[in-house]
Amino acid sequence: AIALAFGLASAVGAWWLRRSRTSDMHHSQLPYAEAAALLTQLRVVARQLPGSTLDPGGIATEIVDTAARIPGVERAAVLSAASGRRLVVLAEHADERVDWETSPQLNSLLADAWAGQKPQAGQVPLSRSTQGPVASLVIPLVAEGRTVGLVAIESDDPAAFGPEAITAAEDRTKGAALRLETALLFEDVRSMATTEERQRLAREIHDGIAQELAMLGYGIDNAMAILPPEAGEAKGELEDLRSEVTRLVTELRFSLFELRSNVDRQGGLASAIADYARTVGASAGLRVHLSLDEGGARLPASTEAELLRIAQEAITNARKHARAENLWVTCEVDPPYTRIEVTDDGQGLSGEASEGRYGLAIMSERAERIRGSLEIRPHQPHGTTVAVVLNAGARPTPRAEAPRPGSAAWAAADRARTEQPARRPDHGGGRGSQ
Repeated sequence: AIALAFGLASAVGAWWLRRSRTSDMHHSQLPYAEAAALLTQLRVVARQLPGSTLDPGGIATEIVDTAARIPGVERAAVLSAASGRRLVVLAEHADERVDWETSPQLNSLLADAWAGQKPQAGQVPLSRSTQGPVASLVIPLVAEGRTVGLVAIESDDPAAFGPEAITAAEDRTKGAALRLETALLFEDVRSMATTEERQRLAREIHDGIAQELAMLGYGIDNAMAILPPEAGEAKGELEDLRSEVTRLVTELRFSLFELRSNVDRQGGLASAIADYARTVGASAGLRVHLSLDEGGARLPASTEAELLRIAQEAITNARKHARAENLWVTCEVDPPYTRIEVTDDGQGLSGEASEGRYGLAIMSERAERIRGSLEIRPHQPHGTTVAVVLNAGARPTPRAEAPRPGSAAWAAADRARTEQPARRPDHGGGRGSQ
């Protein structure tokens, strides 16, 4: 009886232990199962929606156009949240350049509308560029209790926004908040997935083909070390092969650096492009000339990422295909207007290899994705200019005509600037970092 009781107790204990372990395993797998279900549902829904409904900029433009039809409205913009308790301008409507306030803590109408989720009207300007009397109206975009963004409206008529105008603005923007939030969430998920995939590719390249090429280089070095003196022809062929391996390792390092490069939310787009250009220039023997003009306002993170990739592709084309000696990079970031221009003094478009033209197609696709315009033109006397512009109509009034790359005025300004030392890419160390 004692043996039977002991056996039964052991069986029950073993059963409980197996169940506990199974339960723990199921519990640890539960978040993945929930994520898989949600992502599957997202994929199905995304395929059923028109493409424009998942574009935050497109939805914001529709909201602005609707708000602009309200009687008395002369300037309007849609603002959404960004990092650092700041706002970003997704779209705007105005006859001239407007410098919208993007710090809610500096504007009571913006702060109260965001926190209170109620329309706010007054005569406090919503932009730093507004002069004279003004009527201001801020309509919060609220989706199921969450403030998604703000519709900022201005009129030069101080009495423009009475109760009827406020009601009309609320009616015209009703239902837009959920669409905008859906697009912003989809953009965040896509950005996270893209970043993770780039990091994964960088790890696989570093731990895979980069290491194997490095070992191949070491093997060639060892083979050359034991060659007899009379094997001159074989030594020459091995030296050529070693040079090719070194070139491939260098290209992989550039690829790793490009995959790992991102826009620092503290540094900004111009800083990221300048850092990349300096590093590539220092490694490839290019003289890099920078002209950077970036204020405190920021573009949406997804837009900054696309602009960085376009600039990287243009710089890479100049390094690999143009056979250039000089590289001029201009960054003018004054949201929503932005202009990125990369110019080289190489052999021009006619001399580019087929892979270089494929890069041009990729840049064009990226520009179209963020509703920008891409221009590729010859640079005189020789070379190529790649320029991407966002919201050309919102360009601020130029303080002075900017000198063109390669001109005497540019050279004089370039000599007056103090360049920061180039930062070498961090390749993670380990084997193969040669």
